[in-house]
Amino acid sequence: MKIAIYGQQYRESDQPYVKTLQETLQQLGCEYAMHSVFHAGLAAHNATLAGAFPSFTHLPDGTDVLVTLGGDGTILRSLVLAYGKPVPVAGINLGRLGFLATIQRDEIAAAITQIVQGKYSVSHRSLLSATPQGVPALEHDFALNEIAVSRKDTASMIQVDTYLDDEFLTTYWADGLIIATPTGSTGYSLSCGGPVLTPDTQAVVLTPIAPHNLNARPLVIPSSTRIKLVVHTREKEFLMSMDNRVERLAADSTIIIQQATETMPMVVLEDDSFLGTLSQKLLWGQDKRN
Repeated sequence: MKIAIYGQQYRESDQPYVKTLQETLQQLGCEYAMHSVFHAGLAAHNATLAGAFPSFTHLPDGTDVLVTLGGDGTILRSLVLAYGKPVPVAGINLGRLGFLATIQRDEIAAAITQIVQGKYSVSHRSLLSATPQGVPALEHDFALNEIAVSRKDTASMIQVDTYLDDEFLTTYWADGLIIATPTGSTGYSLSCGGPVLTPDTQAVVLTPIAPHNLNARPLVIPSSTRIKLVVHTREKEFLMSMDNRVERLAADSTIIIQQATETMPMVVLEDDSFLGTLSQKLLWGQDKRN
């Protein structure tokens, strides 16, 4: 099996876990290579090295699985590297919460062994695409968690005229509006009061950020819906974020958001479950009466 390894940055405290990963891959006879930025961090700390692949545009030919080292943010950044490729992603959680990066530090050897033995399934996570009107096409116009519009450099609210399949829904007066996938429903949207969706739900969530419309509530709609946003602000610009990538757009811009044609394949180990993750990460079911 051929493994590609991606991390945003190398920290010396990560060395024991990187070493475990490398030793496990070597023992199992796997070929592996690291993204050049992470590879350079290892080299600076005189750690054991492997081959390197140079950029976000190329995974090594024949890669079977992309392993990320970090947290959920690392998986989101790896999407640019993995987009449009049939390579499932497995996340080792060296961060904090870890909804997407579900392999814990003490599970690395066992999890990698399961992957090499083929004891996993693949969950194809839906993505969103954003197309601002009247500007050049974005280089990376997709998101795994959410696409959000928000105010920029001002205390004033923005107005978001919202249309679903060209039918007017409402104008949100708020700090912003989040359009979240089922994967992203446990992220930014959840912190703003949105519902949790299971990963295989064919839906997206519209969640306003600090709305001044007192009756504005999160709305769940079919994933096939074409969403049009027209954003007004007192400033010259507002922000549009796609996961952790941010674009500045001119006031009164129109954005079309819809389900992307591609999906992101993610490794699901045999003993993993979304409901188990909710219990572990959000302490669901951890009531003393249970």
